[in-house]
This record gives sequence, C-alpha cells and structure tokens, in this order.
Amino acid sequence: MRTPLVGAKRHLLMASAGLGIIGACARGRTSPAAVEPGSLAATFYAGGASCAGAPPFQVHAYNDDFFILRQAACTNFEKPFLYLVFGRDRALLFDTGAQKADVATPIDTLIRAWLARHNRVADSIHLVVAHSHAHGDHVAGDSQFVRRSATTVVGRDTASVRAFFRIASWPTDRGAIDLGGRKLDVIAIPGHQAASIAIYDRRTGILLTGDTFYPGRLYVRDTAAFAQSIDRLADFTRTHPVRSLLGAHVENTSTPYRDYPEGTVDQPNEHALTLYPQQLFELDSVVRTMRGRMTRTVLRDVTIWPVTP
Repeated sequence: MRTPLVGAKRHLLMASAGLGIIGACARGRTSPAAVEPGSLAATFYAGGASCAGAPPFQVHAYNDDFFILRQAACTNFEKPFLYLVFGRDRALLFDTGAQKADVATPIDTLIRAWLARHNRVADSIHLVVAHSHAHGDHVAGDSQFVRRSATTVVGRDTASVRAFFRIASWPTDRGAIDLGGRKLDVIAIPGHQAASIAIYDRRTGILLTGDTFYPGRLYVRDTAAFAQSIDRLADFTRTHPVRSLLGAHVENTSTPYRDYPEGTVDQPNEHALTLYPQQLFELDSVVRTMRGRMTRTVLRDVTIWPVTP
C-alpha cells in the first residue's frame, strides 16, 4: 500500500449518481443466501501508538475455519489485515503483514487450536503462505515461515504465483487451490502491483481483494491493468454468491468521502472493513467512464488514486 503521494485534484462524484450506479449494477447478481455463515467484528480498531499490553495482532474468528487478523497500529502504521483459511488437508495464510511484528506465533497458536478441536496431531495440516501482492507491508513476515515444517511459501513474482495456482493465461484465466474439501478460486488482478491476486472462498462467499479494493486509497500504478482487473472482479461477483469483499487495509473514516491521511497511526472512527458488491459495481462503472485516463476521484467508500511512476 505504501506509496508516495502525488499532487492531483480530487473530483467528488455526487452521492445520488453513485446510488443510481449501485442500483443498476446490482441487478442479476447471484444471491449469497446459501453460503456458510460467519460473523464480522463491529470494529477492527487497531489501537494507537502505544504497545503497552497489546498483542501484535488482533484475531477474530469469522467462524471455526476462517480467521481474520489485523496487525496492531503500534507495530506499523499500515495496520494490514491477514487471513487464515482452513481446509481438511491444508490451511492458507493470505499475507504475512508489515515489519516489526511476530506473525508466526499467532498463526501457530491458531493452527494448534484448530488441530486440537479436530483431534489431529501436529504437522497433520500443511500451511500455504501466499500473498495478495508483493509490497513490503504484506510480505514482511515471510522469513518467519520459510523454515517452518509442513509449510510452502509461494513466491512473490507473477511467474511464481501463476505457476503455483495454475493460472493458464495471466491475467485473464482463473487459478485455484484445493485445501481439502474447500476450494478457493484465484483471480489475477494486476494494476496496483503486477502480481496482485484476489481469493474467493466458495464456502463462505468471501472475496479477499488485497490492496485492489478496500475502504481507502486505491493506488493505481498501471491504469489499463487496473481497469481490466476491476472489471474482472465485477464480472466474477455478478456470477458468484459473494457475501462480502474484505481488503487488506482500512484508511477511510466512518464519515463518507473522507479518509485518514497517510501515516495515521490511531484511527478510532474508521470505516468498517467490509465492502459489498454494490460498491465494487460503482467503482467499475466509474473506472469504465474514465477510459484509461484516471484522475484522483473520491467515491463514498474508496478513492481512485493514480500514482505517477
């Protein structure tokens, strides 16, 4: 996520226009009613600058097999989200966080507890460590897993991601990973970063979207690739039961159209983590109208933020 800010004029789209886009785009979307339920925390507040007594990661169980972790603000202002998903044979850790935090301990604790609940022995489930993209605030914990037993750390470059998830043609084809009774779809979404991917969990209907779509500043390095990726995500969401979209950060406040400045540590009144298909469809519609000529544009829940190379 970390990107130098560039000067540009913000363009504020009218809320009424956004609502019209939402209504128009929502038609035809598959209902998520049949997916496995879970619960999201009302807030994932990451604390302030002091680490006194605070763990490096907040852990929330969406359900017994799906966990959301957020890095504490006192360890790194980026406060990224990580996701741990269990199948019968493998567990997927999506991202390893930013610098200055012990991520291996909470992950190993969650895995041991999961194995105990299922009367399983140590190392009887293989851990796959993958990444939403290759930026430092999402891969800094990789070194804590490279020598861990029963673990595979997926490479960060496009070729490694494509090979591991068996994506035949990048970025148009989808890949997949079977965790054992739980299949995850992998969608290539370059634009923010060349190796960016989204993960869709068929069991819960959750779509993990990294830094490509979250409540905050959507930094765009490759405008053409980003436009195609957002369109690809929207098309996927229209044809699959997507309950919610969970990204890797929260930068917006709870006040519509307003974000916290880059580098903010304490965010007591931040936007909810969850975004919904209608907000993705709105973004897709706006990006389409730009025809590749992106300008900094503030929407209700996200900001399109082109970055000069």
